[in-house]
Amino acid sequence: MPANVIMPALEMAQETGKVIRWLKTPGSRVEKGEPIVEIETDKITVEIESPATGVLRDVTALEGEVVPVGRTIAVIAEEGTVSADAFAPVTTEPTTAVPVVHLVRGHHEAEGPVAADAFTPAAASPVKASPLARKIAEQHGVDIAQIRTASGRVEKADVLAYVESRRGAGAGNGARLVAASPKARRLAAERGIDVTALDGTGPGGAVLVSDVEAARAPDVSRVAAAARTAAPGVSTVWRVMAERMTQSWTTVPHFFLVREVNASRLMSWRKKAPSGVTYTDLLVKLAAAALRQHPRAMTSWKDGAIVQHADVNIGLAVALDDGLVVPVIHRADTLSLAEIAARREELVARAQSGKLRPADIQGGVFTISNLGMYGVDAFSAIVNPPQAAILAVGRIVDRVVPINGAPGVAPTMVLTLSCDHRALDGARGAQFLAALADLIEEPLTILV
Repeated sequence: MPANVIMPALEMAQETGKVIRWLKTPGSRVEKGEPIVEIETDKITVEIESPATGVLRDVTALEGEVVPVGRTIAVIAEEGTVSADAFAPVTTEPTTAVPVVHLVRGHHEAEGPVAADAFTPAAASPVKASPLARKIAEQHGVDIAQIRTASGRVEKADVLAYVESRRGAGAGNGARLVAASPKARRLAAERGIDVTALDGTGPGGAVLVSDVEAARAPDVSRVAAAARTAAPGVSTVWRVMAERMTQSWTTVPHFFLVREVNASRLMSWRKKAPSGVTYTDLLVKLAAAALRQHPRAMTSWKDGAIVQHADVNIGLAVALDDGLVVPVIHRADTLSLAEIAARREELVARAQSGKLRPADIQGGVFTISNLGMYGVDAFSAIVNPPQAAILAVGRIVDRVVPINGAPGVAPTMVLTLSCDHRALDGARGAQFLAALADLIEEPLTILV
C-alpha cells in the first residue's frame, strides 16, 4: 500500500522544515532507504530517505517551501497503480477554484485552490478529528466544525492551515488572531504572558517558544533580532545557531567545572591505537564509560522535571563554513574504539558535505567540543539544549606540575564541564568529571 513521505521532526523544538531540493522527480521509481529530498531544519540540511519501494508521486511541497512538521509532502505509491496525472509538477498558478484550506485525495495532500467539482462538502454530522487536531484547534480558538476536508476527518495539518488562512484574513472581526505553537502557548500561560501581544518570528509570524522567552528578557530579543537581520551572506544555519545559543546562554542557568588532568597515559594509548584514531575518539570512549557510571550527567530539564535518558548517545560539535552542527554517535558505550573512530569519520564527512541524515543528529544526551587541535588551552562551551552538560576540551601541552612532591613537567589537558543547574548540580557534575579524569589518567580501568 502507498506510504506517505512526512516532514520529519528532527529535534524537540522543531516546528517546520524547508524543502531545499527534490532528488527524485515525480514518476521516478525509488528504493526504500534511497534519499529522495533534502530538508533544511533549524540547524542543518539533511537527506530524507524513501519509506518504501515504489513510485514517487503527489509531491505537494515546492523547493523552497516551509512546511509544518507532520505534513505529508509526497507519496510512495505501489508500481502499476499510479495514474498519468499523478506525475504533474507542483504549481502555484491560480485556477478557477473554490478556496479550501486542506484537501486530501486518498493519500494526496494539497493546499490552495482546487477545482470546484473536486469535492463535495460533507453532510452535517459530528466532526471527525484526531485528538491532536482538536487540541490545537482549542488552543487557537478555532471551531473545528468549520474546517472541511474531502476525507471528512480533520488532522493537525488541516487546523494549522485553517489558522493561517484566518490569520491572513484578520479573522473577519477585527480581532488579532495569533498563530503559536502549543509549547509556546503553554509557556506563555505559565509565565502570565499575553501571546497575542507578541511578534512571532516563526513561519507566517507564528509565535515560537523563543519569542515567549524573549518577552521576559528584552536583551535576548535584541540580540536575536540582530541575528535575524544580519547581512545577506549569513546562512540560515548560522542565524539559527546564533539565536539558539543566545537563548541557551540567557535562559539556562550555567555553571562551570574545570579540571586539569595528566594526559601521559592517554598519549600512550593513542600511539598503540589503530591508525586513524584521534584524541576525540578516545575521549568519546572514556566519556561514555563515565556517563554509564554517572547517568545523572545525561539528563534533560523538560516541563519542570528532570528527564533521564537511557542510551549513551554522545554528540560531537563539528564546525562548518556556515555554522555548527552536532552529529551523534549512538550507544557509544557499546562500541569499540575502532567502531567509534569509523562512525566519527563518517559523521564528519557527511556533515561537511551536507549529507547528514535525520538519525545522525537525533537523540544526543551529552556533547563534546574539542578545540585542542586549534591550539586552545581551555574554554567554556555553551550548553546544547536540551542536554544537561557539554564538555569543552583544550590542547595537550607540557606544564609544570607536582610529581612525587617535587616540580616536574608532564603533558596535561584542561577539561571544562558546562552544566545546566536545573538538571545537574555541582556535586553530581563534579563526580562525573572526576570519574572522567580518572579514566583519562588511567584508561585501562575501563577494561575492569
